[in-house]
Amino acid sequence: MFTGMITEVGEVARTAGGGRIKVKAPKTAGALEVGGSVALEGVCLTAVDVGEGYFEADISRETAATTTIGSARPGDAVNLELPTAVGAPLGGHLVQGHVDGFGTVKELARTGEGYTLRVAVPPDLSRYVVEKGSVAVAGISLTAVDVADDGFGAAIIPHTYERTTLKYRRPGDKVNVEVDLIAKYVERFVGGRRGGLTRERLAELGYGG
Repeated sequence: MFTGMITEVGEVARTAGGGRIKVKAPKTAGALEVGGSVALEGVCLTAVDVGEGYFEADISRETAATTTIGSARPGDAVNLELPTAVGAPLGGHLVQGHVDGFGTVKELARTGEGYTLRVAVPPDLSRYVVEKGSVAVAGISLTAVDVADDGFGAAIIPHTYERTTLKYRRPGDKVNVEVDLIAKYVERFVGGRRGGLTRERLAELGYGG
């Protein structure tokens, strides 16, 4: 389990399509062991080789096709996060490293001392994003604002901008998006097999008149 708090920005050293990726990351590699988990741009991977200043991970065809790892190239900067230890503070929110889909950067503009990020997502993802709720973008834990059917915004502080790959993003870039885990479980448990979450279902549960 991760929290969306990026610990290092690594550099892709080698890719092999849907095969294997090698990443230069001294801090991350120093804390990794073969078989250990690491989140790369929000995707949970397993280290299969760890050396001085680098690690390698195998990439399945599914992962290559459904995340930005499939288009990674040598020299690309990537967000990295090691798993959160049990009992450690949760600086962000619960992130599984299971990407739900692609988002597209629509805007990343300077606003005062910080930045405003706008990400477009399809309706099947935006339904899980709520005002001031959590969402992971490229593995970064963010708070969604200005939520609409076609996407959401987020305020980016200078620290996050400078210490993640956001500073390299441009409008049109694809980003991995993982919606809030709790939102998906709430829909599943409340909607169940009874037609989903409707006004009638909410009334049946005692919400509203």
